[in-house]
Amino acid sequence: MTTSAPVSRPVSERERLEEALRRCAGGDPAGLRTIYDAEAPRMLGVATRLLRRRSLAEEAVHDTFLQVWQHASSFDATRGNADTWLYAVLRNRALNILRGEARTELTEDFEPMGLASEDESPEAIVLRLSTTSALKRCLERLKPIQRHAVVLAYVHGLSHGELAGRLDVPLGTMKSWMRRSLAALRECMP
Repeated sequence: MTTSAPVSRPVSERERLEEALRRCAGGDPAGLRTIYDAEAPRMLGVATRLLRRRSLAEEAVHDTFLQVWQHASSFDATRGNADTWLYAVLRNRALNILRGEARTELTEDFEPMGLASEDESPEAIVLRLSTTSALKRCLERLKPIQRHAVVLAYVHGLSHGELAGRLDVPLGTMKSWMRRSLAALRECMP
């Protein structure tokens, strides 16, 4: 008499997403890839309907996957389905982008605020720093557009939304630039 191998039952999509989230929570990038392959196109469609601009929708999906990677451990299968959790993260990210975009639209014209006509450009401010300044050395290591954004943010007090509007880039791109630039400055400064 021969023993047959156990018959494996097909894994449902819900179970596959739950397992992928558990793998993400454990730091396994293949788990995130599984979620991305299964859900990214649909998420982009949902985000496009919410945000009405493809560039913003792509930003929302990107940011959602960052959130999923960072916070997968907060998913609790006893409280809901994996796809419900994923789309709640996407929805919250899209709403945050909409709030930021509304701020940007209110400040499209910087001339009345006096911000575009400042005496010194961000590059002139950097040049004015002492040649022995660690800050100057570190700022000069940044890409010019990122250095420009950092100086505008700190000297003129512009928000991410205002910077994105002024430099004509998506809000998520600006946030990424600022996050990476500040990390590079922290790393560079003594």
